[in-house]
Amino acid sequence: MDYKQLGLEILARVGGKGNVSKLTHCATRLRMEFNDDSLVEAKAIEGLPGVISVVERGGQFQIVVGNNVQQTFRTLQKEIGALEGRQSDKKSQARGGVVSQIISVISTTFTPVIPAITGAGMIKALLAILKLTGTIDAASPTYHLLDTIADAAFFFLPVLLAYGAAIKFECNPILAMTIAGVLLHPNLAQMLAAGAPIDFIGIPVRMADYAGSVLPIIFTVWLMSYIERFAEKVSPTMIKFFTKPMIILLVTAPLALVVVGPFGIFLNDLVAAGAAIVDGKASWLIPMLMGGLQPFLVITGTAWAMTPIATGQLSKNGFEMINGPGMLASNIAQGAATLCVAFRTKNKNLRQLASSAGFTALLGITEPSLYGVTLKLRRPLIAAMIGGGCAGVYAGLSGLVRYAFVSPGLAALPAFIGENPMNIVHALVTCAIAIVVTFALTWILGFEDPVEEQETAVTASHRDAEQQIFSPLSGQLVALDQVNDDVFSQGLLGQGVAIRPQEGLLRAPLDGEVVTFLPSMHAVGIKGDNGVELLVHIGIDTVNLAGQHFSSNLKIGDRVKMGDELVRFDLAAIAALGYDLTTPVLVVNSEDFPQLSCRQPGRIGFGEPIISLNNAQQEPA
Repeated sequence: MDYKQLGLEILARVGGKGNVSKLTHCATRLRMEFNDDSLVEAKAIEGLPGVISVVERGGQFQIVVGNNVQQTFRTLQKEIGALEGRQSDKKSQARGGVVSQIISVISTTFTPVIPAITGAGMIKALLAILKLTGTIDAASPTYHLLDTIADAAFFFLPVLLAYGAAIKFECNPILAMTIAGVLLHPNLAQMLAAGAPIDFIGIPVRMADYAGSVLPIIFTVWLMSYIERFAEKVSPTMIKFFTKPMIILLVTAPLALVVVGPFGIFLNDLVAAGAAIVDGKASWLIPMLMGGLQPFLVITGTAWAMTPIATGQLSKNGFEMINGPGMLASNIAQGAATLCVAFRTKNKNLRQLASSAGFTALLGITEPSLYGVTLKLRRPLIAAMIGGGCAGVYAGLSGLVRYAFVSPGLAALPAFIGENPMNIVHALVTCAIAIVVTFALTWILGFEDPVEEQETAVTASHRDAEQQIFSPLSGQLVALDQVNDDVFSQGLLGQGVAIRPQEGLLRAPLDGEVVTFLPSMHAVGIKGDNGVELLVHIGIDTVNLAGQHFSSNLKIGDRVKMGDELVRFDLAAIAALGYDLTTPVLVVNSEDFPQLSCRQPGRIGFGEPIISLNNAQQEPA
């Protein structure tokens, strides 16, 4: 799968780079926001190879790609450029109601921070294993240094969150992080330790420990976004470079210390106290709800709602019981349901998807499993929710806690090793309950097994016959390994040949349907009536021309006949700009044609055969 090409195709279907106002990603999905939602082709994106599902929740457009999401994200990021400071053209940001906006704020704020707190969490888990096995002495300098590395992400959490909050509220990230630094400055810690009353221009200041806090910095950056706009208006143009940041810091920092920070701490403590009361009265309730309803929370985009509470508990107590125990039960149950589908299905494609997604879910990443398998089949999802709820009840009654911020799963079980030696045992029992109950329920409830796609009549009639792909251009035929692009020359997109054209006219090389055609008009994908999936890519890196010097009336879904005009392009103008016009002609589904052979290099005219295919399976003698 070419995830770079997937990124380009997604960008073409979201209205281009000018329509993207925000872009982030998590472990398995792209998270985007747009200036004009009407330009986004959600169904077309969901149909792209490599896209598992599309979700519009929490004020974001989310594209579930899977574990290779970072490759696609980098392509989009490179094409779009820097979004920091870009003002959205959208007139109203208050879509989806107050709850949706709160979830959107939490999601956008935490997404960039996840790698740091996850990495720190895994170091904590590693230290727990080393300490438990006696490999490292807890009193040694090495242990303390590693522990400091792991603690840094949580101590400076307000600084990390300030960046994500600044992106969400469209203000300067560096100034936002500076304000967070004010809240964490050692001088404040010394004043707090001294215990003496403090005031600012006569106003009492309630000193608080902001290390690891969440809500104070989010509220502060939200306030700063308005102060920044005010500073922009009142600062004289000639000295704006100096006065604007001065006004922002001079107004925002005192407000953060006097009003916003203490209010955020109060809310933090209030929510934490409420969670503690619930845990004290019914310790099984929160893990049961999280274990059973986590898939629903993911689908609706509200899974982030409890994250501030969990990170707050981790920062202050060194463990949390809000997210981790229930999520462990849910993730393991999701994996068990998906693997049961893999065992029972007779559909080859579903079995392959469910096997991969189920294993990934057991490790803690459930989106491919949820969106690719259980949500579509429904009954396995019900089984997973019941199994996750049952395991969550045990997790709550046993007092299971998580000692590090990682996505709960088998790979993250060390995050449940801590001061209580039985905690990891309870985690293993929780996993066992989730697997057994969910697998059994999925097996009993069953599911509607999708029918394997049958060969079309045309494909069947050609199954044992040699097939031909004809040249779409006139020019010089060259071997694919001569193309100056590793993706093509190494056959990563499929086997085939390449042509150095002598005229700027691309014609259809076979009968079929257009399945890929970008606004840049430099590449055409055709699914042939004979089952061949063909990609013709005019030139190398010509996507950068954004359609300049290309013309076509082609659309996705068009029927074409061999010889039909597809694209016209100005050969001389493109070459003058320094682009290599070598045009790969690739059979994307080469694996379906084990006897594929290509014509030898040399002069070629339009309509001459260049690729021979034969997917006939040899019968044993």
